[in-house]
Amino acid sequence: MLKLLPTKDAAKFLEALPPKQFRQIWLKVLDLLRNPYPQDSIQLSGYPYHRADIGEYRIVYIVQEDTLRIILVGKRNGDEVYAQLKRLS
Repeated sequence: MLKLLPTKDAAKFLEALPPKQFRQIWLKVLDLLRNPYPQDSIQLSGYPYHRADIGEYRIVYIVQEDTLRIILVGKRNGDEVYAQLKRLS
């Protein structure tokens, strides 16, 4: 199984979530640790990252060797996650 390494922004976002949404995203992250490229995962064009959707949230991540690095977690509505991703790059 992979090791988990979230960025500060991702961890901060997760900490602020209500318990129900946190649990929903956390279960998806656990699934990604077991299978980092599920059928619903999409490679982001122009970036080395993958995207997984869960409910109304989007998880942007990358697998590096034996580590699952969570880059961003955000709402799926609009392009807010992608705007944050551009600022990080």
